[in-house]
Amino acid sequence: MRAALLTDYRQDFSVETVPDPLITDPNDVIVRVGAAGFCRTDIHLWDGQFDAMQKGAGVGLPFVCGHESAGWVQEVGAGVTHVAVGDAVLLHPLATCGYCKACRAGDDMHCTAGVFPGVLAPGGFAEYVKTNARAIVPLTGGLTPVQVAPLGDAGLTAYRAVRKALPLAVPGTRTVVLGAGGLGHIGIQALRALSQTEIIVVDRNAEALEHARGWGADHLVLAKDDRSHVAEVLELTHGAGAEVVIDYVGEGGAQQDGVELLGANGVDFLVGYGGTLEVEILGQALFPETSFVGNICGNYNELVELVALAARGVVKLTTTTFPLEGVNDALHALDEGRLIGRGILVPNES
Repeated sequence: MRAALLTDYRQDFSVETVPDPLITDPNDVIVRVGAAGFCRTDIHLWDGQFDAMQKGAGVGLPFVCGHESAGWVQEVGAGVTHVAVGDAVLLHPLATCGYCKACRAGDDMHCTAGVFPGVLAPGGFAEYVKTNARAIVPLTGGLTPVQVAPLGDAGLTAYRAVRKALPLAVPGTRTVVLGAGGLGHIGIQALRALSQTEIIVVDRNAEALEHARGWGADHLVLAKDDRSHVAEVLELTHGAGAEVVIDYVGEGGAQQDGVELLGANGVDFLVGYGGTLEVEILGQALFPETSFVGNICGNYNELVELVALAARGVVKLTTTTFPLEGVNDALHALDEGRLIGRGILVPNES
C-alpha cells in the first residue's frame, strides 16, 4: 500500500510503498482509509515531541502518522460480527482491550493496554489502517468518511470538554472559547447545539472568527499581541469574568488568557497543549475558587453521540481535502496557520 512516512523530524513526509497491515487477532479490523484528519498532534509528532514516548513503546522512524481515520471495512477477524466488509466506519482513536478497569468503566481513553494507531502504531496516512472491533463506529444517516474523519479525535476531544462544561454553561452564563481552529470550530457548534450559554470566541485569525459567527458564537474577539483582547472579553462579562473557559489552544499565551478570564467559581477546561500554565494560587485560584480541568479524547459513547449530532446536521466540519501525495501541502498549511477548520488526507476515493 501507499503511505506517507515520517522519516525524520522537521522533514517533509515521503510517500512510499509499505507492507499492507494483516489480521493477527480475531478482533482485528482493517479499514480502507477514505479520509484521515491532519491534527496538531501530527505537528507535534513531526516536531519530535513524542520521540521519547514512541521509543519507550518500541516505535521508531520511519512512521505512519494519522489518528483521525474513517473509511470502509476491508477485512475483519473471525470474532468481528457487528460490521461487515464494505461498511462505512469511523475509528475511535484507541483500539482498546475491553478488560482493564478503565475499559469496564467506559473510560476507553484510559485503557491500560490500548493501541494508538497514528501515535504508537501505524496510522491512517495510508491506504489501509489496522484497528480492532471496539474502535469501530458504523456510519449512519448517509455520512461519508470525508465528512466525519476529524471527529475521531479533534471532534471527540472538543466534544468531551463541552460535555464536561454543560452543567456549568447554563442559560445566563458566559463561556469563553479560546481558538476557532480545528478543535474550536467543532466545540463551538457542539456548545451551541447543547446549551444556551453566551459564547465568546477569541482567535488570532480574523477569517476564522467570521466563520465562528456561523458556528454559533455570540461575540467575536480578535486576539492581539498587546493582549488588549483580555480587557475586551472582561468588558463583555461586565468585569466579572466567565463561568466557563474552554481553551482549545493551550500555547502562545492563550493558556494565560484563560486564567485571567475566569470569574469566581469559574472552570478552565484545558484542551490544547504545548504551553505551560502559571497560576498564582492565592489570587487566581484559592480566593476566587477557580478550577483547571484537563481533557483528552473522549470515550466511545461520546463519539457515537457526536456522530449523531453530525448526522442531524448540527455539527458540520469545515475542511480542506488533500490527496495522499499532498500530505506536505497539508502539513505546511496547518503548521503555518493557513487552514480554516481541518485538513483531510484522502488516500482512497469512495
